[in-house]
Amino acid sequence: MNMAGIDPKQQAVLTAAWTAFSTYGFRKTSMDDIAKGAGMSRPAVYLHFKNKEAIFRTLVQGYYARAQADIAAALAADGSLGAKLAAAFAGHGGAAMESMMSSPHGMELLETSMSVAGETIVEGEAALSALYAAWLQAEADAGRVKLPAAPQDMARVICACLKGIKKSAAGYAAYRADVSSYAALCAQALEA
Repeated sequence: MNMAGIDPKQQAVLTAAWTAFSTYGFRKTSMDDIAKGAGMSRPAVYLHFKNKEAIFRTLVQGYYARAQADIAAALAADGSLGAKLAAAFAGHGGAAMESMMSSPHGMELLETSMSVAGETIVEGEAALSALYAAWLQAEADAGRVKLPAAPQDMARVICACLKGIKKSAAGYAAYRADVSSYAALCAQALEA
C-alpha cells in the first residue's frame, strides 16, 4: 500500500504492516512482525509510529487520500455517465479492497477500521461525499444529470450504498460485480 509523499522508512513500515495485518489479522500482528517485514528493529519502528493502532490509522488515511484522487480523476475523465460512475465507484474501493477481501482476516480488518480509526473514517467518508456532491452539483448545473434530491443527500446515499456493498459482498469478484451494477443503476437514474 504505497502512499505518496511519505518517508521511505515509514512507507516500508506501512507496507510491512499491511502485509502482516492481511496475513495474521490486526489482533495477532505484533510490532515485531511489522519490524521484521520492514527490515527494521522494533525500536526503529517506534521512531516512526507510536503503536500498531497509529500505523493502522495512517493506512486508513492513505486509503482515503488515494480514493479521493481516484474518484476525482474518474469523474473528470471523458466518457459516458455510466463509465464515469463505474470508474469512480471502483476507485472508491481502491486497490486495498481486493487485498482486504482476499485476506482471511478481511472482516476483522473492517471491524478494526471502525474501532481503531473511526474518526479518520468519518472524516474520509465526509470528504468522499463532498467530492461526489460537488460533482453532482456541477453536472446538474451543466444539464448533464437530473437530481431527484439535493446533491449532498444524493452523495451521502451513494457513499452509504457503496459501504453496504463492501460489507455484504461474498468476495472481491462479487464486490466488483455489485459496484458495477450499482454504477449502472445510478447512471440510469441520473441521466438527464
